[in-house]
Amino acid sequence: MSKRLSFLLVLALALLIAAPSGAQTAATSAKLPNVVVLATGGTIAGAAASDVQAGYTSGQVGVEQLLAAVPQAKKLANLRGEQISNIGSQDMNDEVWLKLARRINELTAMPDVAGIVITHGTDTIEETAYFLNLVVKSKKPVVLTAAMRPSTALSADGPLNFYNAVAVAANKDAAGRGVLVVINDWIHGASSLTKTSTTAVQTFMSPLRGLIGTVAYGEAEWYRGPVGKNTADSDFSIDKTTTLPRVDIIMAHENMDGALIDAAAAAGAKGIVIAGVGNGNMTEVALKALSAQAKKGIVCVRSSRVTTGNVGRNVEVDDDKLGLVASLDLNPQKSRVLLRLALTRTSDVKQIQRWFEEY
Repeated sequence: MSKRLSFLLVLALALLIAAPSGAQTAATSAKLPNVVVLATGGTIAGAAASDVQAGYTSGQVGVEQLLAAVPQAKKLANLRGEQISNIGSQDMNDEVWLKLARRINELTAMPDVAGIVITHGTDTIEETAYFLNLVVKSKKPVVLTAAMRPSTALSADGPLNFYNAVAVAANKDAAGRGVLVVINDWIHGASSLTKTSTTAVQTFMSPLRGLIGTVAYGEAEWYRGPVGKNTADSDFSIDKTTTLPRVDIIMAHENMDGALIDAAAAAGAKGIVIAGVGNGNMTEVALKALSAQAKKGIVCVRSSRVTTGNVGRNVEVDDDKLGLVASLDLNPQKSRVLLRLALTRTSDVKQIQRWFEEY
């Protein structure tokens, strides 16, 4: 036997010994938690003609391609994927929200499902996360992730974000912390995060409450629990919901009149959120128009266009007298989410104010 043939035989035997058997692979899989990936599209599934161009098209990559692109994640959990939608999150809508929430509730009710990962666009991820935080009926980890660069970009951020999201969803310590968002090594709570930059990779911040934790290459470190009632403790449900009430957000500004407030009411809005200046303020004319609509039964919420800080009740505006709701620490977009769900239950301003305090 030649030396070359002997070497090849020894190499083949070594590889055979080193390779895991089918039984070993099955045993390893049995020890891993089962995580379901629900894909909705977004930049994380986007593609461009070049790896160094700014323009791209969201929602071009399917869930199976996402899973195949990060094989390392399969060492963290047994993964399977479902395509809920494949859109840019600027096109996120109630139909997808309700479909997604119902599917999460179905999956988390299954004893063999340990957690959920949702891939999403960054534009409206904070709204989707907060909506799910109010209607998901499980303490199991539900983790959203996204990317600021498309999958074809040089130094794409999506793969590591996805890997870390799977790690968090598979982590038992993530349970009971509400819906989470994992992006750029940070773990945010759904009620806390907001997007702060149009293009920067480190765009998401939790300026008022701080991070839930961090995750580096799959290793999580936890700082705190959730803020406010959420998930299984929430008063809200979409079990019998087919449509959500219309709520419009109107930006306050210098020389604001009441025209847009009246137009929102005429268009059928059941609620109006004002992205006010400062502490939820607006011009005297606009405030008068808002109060007039509140007296007609439209629930009106004062929030703020300012990035941080609370909108206090009865501080500069007499909310009690005018029949208004103060958003407290919820920004306009999250105020809209909570108000829409609240309006499926009641239009009582006092009760809705209590929910703003609790959530």
